Amino acid sequence: MAMKIRLARGGSKKRPHYAIVATDSRMPRDGRFLEKLGTYNPLLPKDSEDRVKMDMERVQHWLGLGAQPTDRIARFLEAAGVKAKADRKNMKKAEPGKKAKARAEEKAAKAAAPAEE
Repeated sequence: MAMKIRLARGGSKKRPHYAIVATDSRMPRDGRFLEKLGTYNPLLPKDSEDRVKMDMERVQHWLGLGAQPTDRIARFLEAAGVKAKADRKNMKKAEPGKKAKARAEEKAAKAAAPAEE
């Protein structure tokens, strides 16, 4: 059974509140889980200690049994010092595509041409 430590969403519309749970990866996001390990409230300020609460002893137990944390949970564990910081890929999603770069170069060349004369 593929185990995950992930977030299960609760709260009302526009007011999210998450439970950190250990679950089978085949279960739905807000579906059945084996154990609640903590909570995450993204509406609180980042420096608040109530923003992320985890039972570290139980998290260590599930990690020892082979549960894989999701990316967000892995970041929480890195911040808590439980897990070593992992290198992540910078996906460059904000960078323009090839055609947009070419158009920008053409526009810059046209703007520079009259200035030279």
